[in-house]
Amino acid sequence: MKILLATTNRFKVREITEIIPDVEFLAISDFTDHWEVEEVGATFEENSLLKAKTAAHYFGIISIADDSGLEIPILSYFPGVQSSRFLEDRPFEEKMKAVLERMSSFDKPEERVARFRTVATYYDPLTGQSLSAEGVVEGSIAERISGDNGFGYDPIFIPKGFDSTFGELTDVIKNNFSHRSRAFHKLFERIKSEALP
Repeated sequence: MKILLATTNRFKVREITEIIPDVEFLAISDFTDHWEVEEVGATFEENSLLKAKTAAHYFGIISIADDSGLEIPILSYFPGVQSSRFLEDRPFEEKMKAVLERMSSFDKPEERVARFRTVATYYDPLTGQSLSAEGVVEGSIAERISGDNGFGYDPIFIPKGFDSTFGELTDVIKNNFSHRSRAFHKLFERIKSEALP
């Protein structure tokens, strides 16, 4: 079975193929150099479905997309669904610095609580059937950027039970329990249980 990953993010493609190694994934880059879906949804669920559905119909193949973000309760769950679009096309290092600046007045551990959330969605263009699954990892915001592994906000997020940021963990360790790993494993369990192609 071949499934298209509806993303142009090469880091995300690599991570997903490591998380689910027994599925043959295709990438958008296998078809075109330029593809973008405007993420106009108000939730991770809406954006995930929008991307999967758009790619599936455009390329004519079963597609899976995810939408992920960092949620910080004390900042009203900012950046949330705007995680990738916050500060538009600025480098993630600038985005992380901006988040840390907003967190600078919060010293107590309970004030620095955060979570990563992913919603992954499967969409079949022939049947119109979709399935979604969510993965969440609780943790906290680090006081500084630390580590150069992973991508996005990984270097400022410390998962619960660890003293290191996602950016300091190896891919093998991170992929065992990350929000994306949890979402994709749940999604493929649903796909298998419903005997979908």
